[in-house]
Amino acid sequence: MSDGTEKALTTPVLPTWKRGAQPIAEAGRHYLVRPDTAYLNHGSYGARPRPVFAAYQHWQRELEAQPTEFLARRLPALLAEARATLAGYVGTSPDNLVFVPNATHGMNIIARSLELAPGDEVLGTDHEYGAVERTWRFVCERQGARYRTQPISLPVTSAEAIIEQLWRGVTERTRMIVVSHISSPTALVFPVAEIARRAAAQGMLTAVDGAHAPGQLDLNLEAIGTDFYVGNGHKWLSSAVGAGFLYARPDRQHLLKPLVVSWGWEPREPGLSPFQDYFGWIGTDDPAAYLSMPAAIAFQRAHEWWKVRAACHALARQAQARIESVTGLSPISPDAPEWWAQMCVAPLPVNRNFSAKELQARLWDEYQVEIPIVEWQRYRFARLSIQAYNSVADVERLLDGLKRLQSFSLT
Repeated sequence: MSDGTEKALTTPVLPTWKRGAQPIAEAGRHYLVRPDTAYLNHGSYGARPRPVFAAYQHWQRELEAQPTEFLARRLPALLAEARATLAGYVGTSPDNLVFVPNATHGMNIIARSLELAPGDEVLGTDHEYGAVERTWRFVCERQGARYRTQPISLPVTSAEAIIEQLWRGVTERTRMIVVSHISSPTALVFPVAEIARRAAAQGMLTAVDGAHAPGQLDLNLEAIGTDFYVGNGHKWLSSAVGAGFLYARPDRQHLLKPLVVSWGWEPREPGLSPFQDYFGWIGTDDPAAYLSMPAAIAFQRAHEWWKVRAACHALARQAQARIESVTGLSPISPDAPEWWAQMCVAPLPVNRNFSAKELQARLWDEYQVEIPIVEWQRYRFARLSIQAYNSVADVERLLDGLKRLQSFSLT
């Protein structure tokens, strides 16, 4: 860049607490996140390493160099190649995937396609993402159906207990179960494969919100067995913002209808299924984020991401334990990869004189610590994300902020 932005990103003046800090993994040195902050919120919007951002910009430049050549002649093959790479990564056939801007967009396609009768029910847990709940309530209200929320109590101790609690909400009118693979408010990994298996045995459909899963968990969509699955690339996979995917089993693809009707409504590409035609072209847009996903997958493979995940989990567990030592509160789940990966929550005492929003704002304004403070049910959580670029110094900064602010937030 000629305006000096690149220099500002690469050579900041580091605060004393961050000087000499080492990222949890060598791969972290490639990320563009400002090193003068304790950025512990990768789970919300992700962040991109330089090679992935460079790939993203490369495809944008290719588009600008000859828009007609790129969009009208090259793009179908490029998208098919990117989709094939993604399919290998998530464990399915390329024909079962379409690109969408994000997981919320994909869930809207599923919800608006499902034909519900008055009195039908869609069941979710009380751990679901707010946008997903709103989507299903919106659709159900307009069709005379009902979206029901089933509580899953904390702490969790076994997958069997979660499924048993969830099934208390199942009735003879339940058509669809919607469940997170990794919950946004509680960061818990849900037993989605067993939920899908049991739902199928009772004639119910399942849709899994996998917004946080790609890059944080090894995925095999065929083995999970759900009818529909939506995922994000921009979070833990670290692709460009605007890259997500929608998966549908072959025998369920005919149920899905496009949110935007374009040329694919009447097939224009010989050999493509309606599923690919409906969602492959919805008008002129910037496909660079989708095309960046192979670069993100390659980056993680080159850096042995299973080792990075393990190191991140270890630092997250250390941070969680130290917060517990300050608050005296217990974790909401066992410390095991089957329950959480690089993102976890640490319970905080609730002081009604100060909101979660105020605590989050003060951590940022006074300590340059970026971390969500979540109010969920009767709990207040610090939701901690650890990515390759994070360091022990980031955790120290968080602990320092919490301890200094405890006079109003932790008593």
